[in-house]
Amino acid sequence: MTFINDLETELRKNSNGELAIKMANYIKNKFSFLGIQANNRRTILKTNWHKHKEEVQSNFRSICWELFNKKEREFHQCAIDILAKEIKKKYILEDIVIIEKLLVTNSWWDSVDTIAKFILGGYLQQYPEKIEEVIERFSNSENRWLNRAAILFQLSYKEKTNFDLLKAQCEKHKESKEFFIQKAIGWALRDYSRFNPIGVSNFVNSTNLKPLSQREAIRNIK
Repeated sequence: MTFINDLETELRKNSNGELAIKMANYIKNKFSFLGIQANNRRTILKTNWHKHKEEVQSNFRSICWELFNKKEREFHQCAIDILAKEIKKKYILEDIVIIEKLLVTNSWWDSVDTIAKFILGGYLQQYPEKIEEVIERFSNSENRWLNRAAILFQLSYKEKTNFDLLKAQCEKHKESKEFFIQKAIGWALRDYSRFNPIGVSNFVNSTNLKPLSQREAIRNIK
């Protein structure tokens, strides 16, 4: 695709080997980087996106998947940015397939959290009848990133958060020894505490959460 070729050319032209090493070290060398800071990456993406606007709009799902399967993390980040914008309010029922593939491919907190909040969350707002099925499947998976997404997908729902569902997910995973699950529980509860501090406080006090989850959950409750 012309868009992907042009984007890749510009990104590689702006690579920085020294910065790439630092960026890889930051996420425990899980991925390779080109060494492009976020603002510069977004500028390059925006320029090429505008240049190939029609192509991107017509093929954003396949473009996203192709970018997400490239080696360097900047391509994955561009893929998520494209999908989050282009798919908004234009979901089709089958999009849960690509959402799940993205969550379990090249997975780390930086990609999973964005996908969970802005893409999975949006999908389930458009198709609320799929919430029970999708979240149950993700929550029961042996994949920690699907578990994390099931806990975090309501982060953009704010006061419309289904607190009973959030509590159920926290209860279900409260014994997990996995750092990313304990952290997700605390983060999701802390975020919702902006709208229901008493409810979150009561839940934390009555639930035997792991210390990390508990600390994170009540951090902003006075």
